[in-house]
Amino acid sequence: MPTPRPAERFAAGLSREEAARRLEEYGANVVARERRTPVWRRVLQQLRDPLIVVLLVAAVLTLTTGDLPDAAVILLVITVNTVVGVVQEVRAERAVTALTALSAPTARVVRDGGERSVPAADVVPGDLVLLGEGDIVPADGEVIDAALLLVDESALTGESVPVEKTAGANRPPPEGPADTVSGDTAPEETAPEETAPEETASAETVSAGTVVVRGRGRVRITGTGPDSALGRIAALMGTTPGLTPLQRRLARFGRVLAAVTVALCAVVLALGLVRGQPVELMVVAAISLAVAAVPESLPAVVTLALALGARRMAERHAIVRRLPAVETLGSVTVFATDKTGTLTEGRMAAERLWTPRGEATVSGTGYAPEGSVARDGHQVTVHDAPDLAALLRASMLCNDAALEPPSDGDGRWRAMGDPTEAALLAAGARLGLDPAALERELPRTDEIPFDSARKRMTTVHRAPGGGLRVVCKGAPEVMLRPPVLTDPPDTRTRAAARAEALAREGYRVLAVASADHDGAPPRSLESWESGLSLLGLVGILDPPRDSSRATITACEQAGITPVLITGDHPLTARAVAARAGIVAREDEVTTGMRIRRGTAGPLTASRIYARTTPDQKLDIVQAWRASGQVVAMTGDGVNDGPALRRADIGVAMGQRGTEVARQAADLVLADDNLGTVVAAVEEGRRVYANVRRFLLYALAGGTAEILVMLIGPFLGMPLPLLPAQILWINLLTHGLPGVAMGAEPVEPGVMRHPPRPPEESVLGAGLWPRLLVMGVFVAAVTLAAGVWAREAGRPWQSMMFLILGATQLGVALGSRARPGSLANPFLLLAVGTALALQVAGVYLPPLRALLGTEPLPLVDLAIAGVLSGLGHVVMRVQRRLFPARPPGTRSRPGPAPG
Repeated sequence: MPTPRPAERFAAGLSREEAARRLEEYGANVVARERRTPVWRRVLQQLRDPLIVVLLVAAVLTLTTGDLPDAAVILLVITVNTVVGVVQEVRAERAVTALTALSAPTARVVRDGGERSVPAADVVPGDLVLLGEGDIVPADGEVIDAALLLVDESALTGESVPVEKTAGANRPPPEGPADTVSGDTAPEETAPEETAPEETASAETVSAGTVVVRGRGRVRITGTGPDSALGRIAALMGTTPGLTPLQRRLARFGRVLAAVTVALCAVVLALGLVRGQPVELMVVAAISLAVAAVPESLPAVVTLALALGARRMAERHAIVRRLPAVETLGSVTVFATDKTGTLTEGRMAAERLWTPRGEATVSGTGYAPEGSVARDGHQVTVHDAPDLAALLRASMLCNDAALEPPSDGDGRWRAMGDPTEAALLAAGARLGLDPAALERELPRTDEIPFDSARKRMTTVHRAPGGGLRVVCKGAPEVMLRPPVLTDPPDTRTRAAARAEALAREGYRVLAVASADHDGAPPRSLESWESGLSLLGLVGILDPPRDSSRATITACEQAGITPVLITGDHPLTARAVAARAGIVAREDEVTTGMRIRRGTAGPLTASRIYARTTPDQKLDIVQAWRASGQVVAMTGDGVNDGPALRRADIGVAMGQRGTEVARQAADLVLADDNLGTVVAAVEEGRRVYANVRRFLLYALAGGTAEILVMLIGPFLGMPLPLLPAQILWINLLTHGLPGVAMGAEPVEPGVMRHPPRPPEESVLGAGLWPRLLVMGVFVAAVTLAAGVWAREAGRPWQSMMFLILGATQLGVALGSRARPGSLANPFLLLAVGTALALQVAGVYLPPLRALLGTEPLPLVDLAIAGVLSGLGHVVMRVQRRLFPARPPGTRSRPGPAPG
């Protein structure tokens, strides 16, 4: 008794009772959602930041001293910082829920022998699902029946062309150097090891979330919900984003600052008590000094700088989903990019043409008919190159695709059907051929559809004179041999060599042949596929975006290492990478199979990763991060989601990208322009430079105030400054001027410098010595003026109060990124306002009563003005002597140890 075929064994499908039982056993076919974190817990997590803890202590101390204005400012900063952080976390949670958008709302299943439509959530393992063109596959399954079934898996696998699916058998492995029309993979450089996982499976399968491009089929479901491809990706995306480089640096800085501040203020308190000062006065003075030493404007500076950066990036069509991501881009050391739809256009293009008479190239963008065909550097038309016209005319006839004109205002032509065949239509249109006219001139009368076993497709057309024209296209390894072709051996040999060369360059190669007959009916359709004449070869590739090479070049100039991670074929990946500017040696290319078998070596030793799965992309990103690098990952597919989530900065394509990729990313490129990443990196470096600029300014001022309080008593000044005076100076200098520093423009040449080492402190690269020098200078000027005024019998405390605040404001002006310009008028206005209030603290009676100051003679005011101007001069000199970072101080990232 013959064994029934799979399609026959499952023809009746499940019974309704059995489907209900399995639904209860396996659960609904939905992606499990993460349990939401309560808002109160999110708030507590934000308040645990060391710098915020310091600010909370400062707020309590200011309330203790009765300094309500300072307390209000500090509490406002804490509130804004906490709200922004919580909002960012809530938005990030949407990454997993976006997977549900890929699920089919309904599915056609066979139950009790009849077809019915059910919610996709009710599909269970063992169900028989019917698929047609345009359907979303509701769950993972095994193909048991297929007719011209072509499935777009690019979102899940990174495969740049749809994949032909056959019933109940393996996909035939590649046999030669060229690819097939169906999108089957080109040969691997070492075939046994490089074979993709799906080529070793026991049967053809389809995955949840993929889309049927052409044909129809029946699928027996094998995995639903968490056990499906979408469910596994959702599990990988369950990791929460870690701290950004800036957040880690500021956390370390906050802990150090808290310890140092407490210690120094304790010393001030002890010295005052030893010298006989009242206990209450010295406690208040120590608390005031602690408040003054803490740069409470830092979170506000960071938030403003990030917000301005986000706004500038939005103007360049880059949408920031997590505010700290703006700065993270400035710290990136490794730029990992997906290929299909990210580094490339995500559209197939017929770029190379070969005929026995010569070669030609096709130019143009996407599937639009605009473009040209050139031979020997000169544009040709249908009349100039009859051999090319014959090749493309046949390619358009033996074709089931169509091109859809722009319909929604974006100006993009779209492929209807197989993108590879659509690329042939676009190439013919660029030579001047009209597909509609060809169909009228040579109407199709018969066909032999493509299948993955024969690797070719044949169509028969009625010729104008009454005869028949046969056109056949397919993989060169099955076309370039007798009896298919009658061409001389020399022609076939030349064609095979050229096909192999194109395949090595990463092209998918098609051979096209034709023959004319008198119209007598054949004994069988297969007899048409013999006695043909070779018209030529077509090389098809998903071309790199116009901005790709410029982006990669700019990254390398900025000291960032670009790497390519893709699910596509190694040859294709290497060819596209080379065209985009990612140059890799043979030993710097590895594959998912090698990674799985443990023969890939250190993951950070490669520059191109091909045939990778979503979990392997995750491992690659994590390996780079574990080696101490800051990783930016770009992608557009569902398979990129976990890696986008795990990377320090995830960048998604906004137009072509899937909703999963957009929700998992920190930055979304609304115009899909990869060049925007370079602008974003520049913006990130500006943010980090402004944070360091503020820290230099604020900590130098705090250091000066502590030194004045420590050294003053030894110079005959029992209490150099009153607590109210310290808090007033702190309010003016750390307030508007400090926040305004977050709006400073980018410094010239910032993209010619390498990124800062990830392990470097926020006060590293020479900032500690610089702030100590500035702090000592400001303190020395203040103390010297105080000693002089005291000896001259002048109001020395008021003199020190005025000079200490005004000199710090001079330092703020000297910190500008572009002095002598109006690039940041907010800082000029803030410094001017603060200076006026500082002077008012000496002359206005209400403020004098509040601060305990005395009015100064005009001569003393002029002296104070000159001395405070020295702060600006010394800061400018210091910036010239100690530039931010000379080029070339960081080498290219190498492999991780071990």
